[in-house]
Amino acid sequence: MELPEAIALIDHPYLHDPAAPKRWADLGAGRGLFSRALLRLLPPGGTLHMVDRAGPGDIGDPGAGLRVLRHTADFEHDPPNTWAHGPLDGVLMANSLHYVADKGAFLALLTSLLVPHGVLLVVEYDTEIPVSRWVPYPMSQARAVGLMRGAGFTGVARIGGRPSAFGHAPLYSVIGRLGLRRP
Repeated sequence: MELPEAIALIDHPYLHDPAAPKRWADLGAGRGLFSRALLRLLPPGGTLHMVDRAGPGDIGDPGAGLRVLRHTADFEHDPPNTWAHGPLDGVLMANSLHYVADKGAFLALLTSLLVPHGVLLVVEYDTEIPVSRWVPYPMSQARAVGLMRGAGFTGVARIGGRPSAFGHAPLYSVIGRLGLRRP
């Protein structure tokens, strides 16, 4: 996938708001394709924590007054304070949530790290059939929407989709905003 395709897959009005989320984490950032896409969409002044257990790729100059912090950490098993410093306004999980076995518990953890109205942006394969070690715990779009709503995200909506470059299930992207927490 090329950068313009990644941008199109995650582009949503939430990201263009001048009051848009400014402190993001890209969990399972890998080489940084979706990190670069997100940085192209965020307003100046933001920070992106790139998190990957093999060490995130070097994406070069993020531009536009944006800051990138790279963390070598396992977002599922390492304590969040190793990769999330302070509350987050948004979390991007592009092709990484399918590595998490207990998605409900993990989404509960994410909600504790997000500010009220924080954003979760997910890119995944639209299937429930595991594909070897690369997609061990897949999650269809319908299940993703249900899990996100169950975790307290509102306005959960599909952003886009595209065929998989690997010839199996197509990719989808969904976004949701965390509802206000009760005191």
